Amino acid sequence: MASKKKLQVWLPLILSLCVVAGMFIGYRIRGNMPNNKSLFFIDSQKPVQEVIDLIQRKYVDSVNIDSLGNVAIENILEGLDPHSVYIPYERLQEINEDLEGVFFGIGIEFSIINDTTHTLRVIKGGPSDKAGLQTGDEFIKVGDSLVAGNHTTEATLKNLMRGKNGTKVTATILRDGQLLVKEITRGPVPIVSIDAAYMLNDTTAFIRISRFSERTYKEFMTAMDTLQRQGMKSLILDLRDNGGGILNEAIYIADEFLDGDKLITYTIGAHTGRKDYKSNKEGIFEKGKLVVLINEGTASASEVLAGALQDWGRAEIVGRRSFGKGLVQEQYELSDGSGLRLTVARYFTPVGRSIQRPYTEGTWAYYHDMITRFERGEMNSADSINHKGEPQFLSKTGKVLYGGGGITPDVFVGVDNKSFERPIMRARIDGKIDRFVYYNFLNYKNEFRKYNNAFQFEKEYSTSEPELHHFKQFLEKDSITLNLANTNQKVQAASQIKMLTARLIWGTQGYFEIKNYSDSTVLKALQVLKK
Repeated sequence: MASKKKLQVWLPLILSLCVVAGMFIGYRIRGNMPNNKSLFFIDSQKPVQEVIDLIQRKYVDSVNIDSLGNVAIENILEGLDPHSVYIPYERLQEINEDLEGVFFGIGIEFSIINDTTHTLRVIKGGPSDKAGLQTGDEFIKVGDSLVAGNHTTEATLKNLMRGKNGTKVTATILRDGQLLVKEITRGPVPIVSIDAAYMLNDTTAFIRISRFSERTYKEFMTAMDTLQRQGMKSLILDLRDNGGGILNEAIYIADEFLDGDKLITYTIGAHTGRKDYKSNKEGIFEKGKLVVLINEGTASASEVLAGALQDWGRAEIVGRRSFGKGLVQEQYELSDGSGLRLTVARYFTPVGRSIQRPYTEGTWAYYHDMITRFERGEMNSADSINHKGEPQFLSKTGKVLYGGGGITPDVFVGVDNKSFERPIMRARIDGKIDRFVYYNFLNYKNEFRKYNNAFQFEKEYSTSEPELHHFKQFLEKDSITLNLANTNQKVQAASQIKMLTARLIWGTQGYFEIKNYSDSTVLKALQVLKK
């Protein structure tokens, strides 16, 4: 009887707690539901899930349901647009690192040659540099794992070398025939987005941005500060082959070039409405002469930047027509750790241009448009650019612009057909030139180290006849025939060896410092700046 009275006393409290707990759990579930409905009003199972469940329970053979689900998701997204994609868990971390602009590892560039991992370059000031590693070191073991002579993959090596900040890894390396053991403390390794930033001449600077990550604007401002102190009055901004990235980083950079309260871009989506992005502060380079380089690999955020500067007449755009990606994606992490990059809006340039190319003929045709452009001669002649059906707009300075198919440059520069010599192209694609340059550097590293910088290297070094004949013999081992009697092939071979040697010694900046001496688009930009 006493216990019954106690229950009557506590029952209201217990019921209240149950109600509160139920509301809390229901709220959490509701918040994570795609359709945001209460737990008690969930729609009946959709056919897609029904089919997957039936396959799992009834199919004649065992199947990987996770893999089957991934295929279903990819097919669904393929019906939307070419840029809405599903990202498996295994790839998501690497993609996020690219966007964040940093990972934690040992700080080297490496290549697997003859089943052995070779150190191509040690990042200056990085963990491996501090531990004393050098170009040419061959990895035998990383930790307790043998990585030489056992078909270790690049993915496995990355997993072994990367890890939490401050953790240590022991590497056994082979150098000049001697085994050495190095303890390396993993640390932050920047994924730089600015490949080169230097003075082309006394007043003209060159900056190349390869992507837009969370660090790009900071890198850009550091580079601009240095270049202005070196006397920069004009700037060539190279966005060629920049496939985009984080939109806000491109907007911040545009703000540095535009004065006043100017519209940079705006986005519109069915569920987001219109959102304007404007310049809102005094920029670091609002008055100097500016040329922007683009090509068929310039896409997304880099097109936002180039389009805004073209619309306002702030820069001359030089090169070839850009890719034509005017869709904005947001990335969502799914419950199993995979990701969904979903198109949520379209962006427009200040005068209202949508840069997005049509994709109604399917993903295959969309991504093979580059081949179509080449076949119809667009890569060689501005007159071959097809603007049929594209709406016309006027820039703020009265210039006719086109929408719906990428950004058309103000000054066209065609592809350099001389760079398409077949043996050189094949050697580049197969990585044979890089491998030759690496071995050549190891054989003559004391001679190469006498050059203090890429400028001195450009003035004083030329690929010698013995080097070229050695290169010819090197390619013949893989049935690639280089004709040194062909002047163009000889010049291209010498040029490639020189550029890639500079990259091996000074990184991407050294590569572009050498390349830009003969780059037809950079040379045209310099002419434009003189006018």
